[in-house]
Amino acid sequence: MDSQISFRPIVEGDRETLYRCYASTRTEELSVVPWDDEAKDRFLRMQFHAQSLHYEKHYPRAQFQLILVDEQPAGRLYVDRWEKEIRIVDITLLPPFRGQGIGSSILDSLIEESAAAGKPLSIHVEKNNPAMRLYERLGFRPIGEVGVYDLMERSV
Repeated sequence: MDSQISFRPIVEGDRETLYRCYASTRTEELSVVPWDDEAKDRFLRMQFHAQSLHYEKHYPRAQFQLILVDEQPAGRLYVDRWEKEIRIVDITLLPPFRGQGIGSSILDSLIEESAAAGKPLSIHVEKNNPAMRLYERLGFRPIGEVGVYDLMERSV
């Protein structure tokens, strides 16, 4: 991968990009729903808003960053650094940036950070998320369940 990955804090103007990130994770799920595109968009915007409020409430000290690849918006990375753990709140790449090693590279950096800090790295992963195999390959193991999510952790 020869692309340059960088990050910057999220600003209000990024809202539509963040929405597209979120919506891209629900495409397959909504493909079987008999709604027109407008109804799906309304539903997804409502869900995106609820998720954003949840993240702000439960992770008030998290870093909310836009992932840039060669200066182009490519996804979102939300990370909360606690006293005894580093939690990946959300990592989502837009579809054109998936499958190129970008997510692996970002996760490798977070793994290095957690090892240097002597803290485990964790993330909630939806049970049917195709990225589950990537997390397992990188040494994450399930340590708990919350609804449709597994809490995955990579120990120090």
